[in-house]
Amino acid sequence: MLVAGEDGCVGVRPFADGVCEMKRLYVRLSEKDRRRYAAVEADKLGHGGFEYIAKLFEIDPKTIRQGLTDLEEELDPAGEQVRKKGA
Repeated sequence: MLVAGEDGCVGVRPFADGVCEMKRLYVRLSEKDRRRYAAVEADKLGHGGFEYIAKLFEIDPKTIRQGLTDLEEELDPAGEQVRKKGA
């Protein structure tokens, strides 16, 4: 059963206000940025945040832990480069 929110967001189940915008942003990010974003949001929520965000974005909690590791890197090895030159 699909649930339609007042803002026109359609999902499998309803979530809190602002969640629709979070999901819209999440799907537009690169894989690494998705991990980082999920990690930041889960960390902001504190206790239970990993489980909530994992359920919301339909990802494994290990993905969020990897996002935290990614955030701890001083510099991203790829820098601003999104893909290989010439590709």
